Amino acid sequence: MSNPSKPLTQRPGAREIYDTLKGQIASGVFRSGGQLPSSRTLATELGVSRTTVTVAYEQLLAEGFIEVQQGSRPRVALSRISDGPRHRAPRPSRQLQLAAFGERIRKLPAWPYYSAPRLVADFRYGSLSSEDFPASIWKRAMNSAMQQQPKLLAYNDPRGSHRLRLALQAYLWRARTLKCDVDQILVVSGSQQGLDLCARLILDAGDRFVIEDPCYAMARRIFSCTGATPVPIPVDADGLQTERLADVDARLAYVTPSHQFPLGGVMSISRRHQLLAWARKRNAFVIEDDYDSEYRYDIRPVPPLHGLDSRANVIYLGTISKTLSPTLRIGYLVVPPELQEVFAAAKQLTDRHSPVLEQEALASLIEEGAYDRHVRRARRLNGDRRKTLLNALQHAFARRITIDGADAGLHVVIWFDELPRSLESTLIEATRSAGVGVHSVTPHYESNRTVRDKVGLVMGYSALSPGQIERGVRILADAVHEVRRKR
Repeated sequence: MSNPSKPLTQRPGAREIYDTLKGQIASGVFRSGGQLPSSRTLATELGVSRTTVTVAYEQLLAEGFIEVQQGSRPRVALSRISDGPRHRAPRPSRQLQLAAFGERIRKLPAWPYYSAPRLVADFRYGSLSSEDFPASIWKRAMNSAMQQQPKLLAYNDPRGSHRLRLALQAYLWRARTLKCDVDQILVVSGSQQGLDLCARLILDAGDRFVIEDPCYAMARRIFSCTGATPVPIPVDADGLQTERLADVDARLAYVTPSHQFPLGGVMSISRRHQLLAWARKRNAFVIEDDYDSEYRYDIRPVPPLHGLDSRANVIYLGTISKTLSPTLRIGYLVVPPELQEVFAAAKQLTDRHSPVLEQEALASLIEEGAYDRHVRRARRLNGDRRKTLLNALQHAFARRITIDGADAGLHVVIWFDELPRSLESTLIEATRSAGVGVHSVTPHYESNRTVRDKVGLVMGYSALSPGQIERGVRILADAVHEVRRKR
């Protein structure tokens, strides 16, 4: 029966249904052998009679696009359609007017998505090995959370699961010596959402913000899209060069003091105090991105900025993307007490709250000690991968490269001392054509003027096996040799 509430002018006829389904089959929406909706289901969804849908299906059947068996839903004919989407003629482009925020996003350079073809090894930073994920433990935790489902079928606190925030409060104290009230913790959908909330709540168009140079490029993009202007400050082995802040008037400073991204420096205690003193004087906010502090190999953990001065406006940002999985999209902010309510309100407006089942499962892992055990295991496994990578690089390149950031984290930056930066794209393309993904450090700098005049690569290793690392470095070495030969 058709849906009487649907306006007559919006109800498609048999021809329109036929054309749409034919196009979807041709473009790969419905693949070879895939089932189409039953005529009854599709009629209900479209608000038309079942007869109308049947007519469309009969035409598709007559032309060989679908196959029909008694008692089964129609299937795409295997003999007519090949797997994969087919190319269609591009639609004529048109430029639609967006808000200022949208126009700033439109003007950003393209950022690669994670859809690269299968490679021998991809040294992309941020990915984790599926073999490291505690699948059985996580499954039990999710099943336990599912048993509470009747209690969870309602909108939740925008600040996040109270149980998880209590677990995080205890974890942050024992793992990072960070003391806070549970209501200062806000669970967000990954650190990226945390940065977005900070940007929209703190920055206006025309404001200025301090950023490390180089830095995490996605943070710079988020802040810049508010219309605020970046003030890039160079970094060295001791982190942000805070002596350059003396005359800087800005609304916030974004830093990675425990493991500078991407170069790996650790902010010295004197510079930490200088940064906090600057923030107090300017009434500015410091966003402390503590993205991978769990992975320290040759140096002791460094206390966070958050605990050094309660008078400073420090917003602490943490994530489980580098310990459990980036696909879970769970991060957390620790905000000053005065900002608890406004951050919770902004989170509620953004997406109500982050997924609840995953929060409950994570809380269970932290409470039972399983999360801490997993972190220790992941640290050991990634420490082995790090050692394999450093040994392979040493064997392949000896003293022809400089390595930054090897003491902690899940990546290193390597500089090819004998290759000028003008050859960087050539090397990356040559390496990829041989089956290995490597990635430039250049996009993390504010401008080309501040990048070293040599090829620099950010090499993540946490998703790779030792064998992949060794083979990938050998292929990279061959590509370097070939590029050097053709200079």
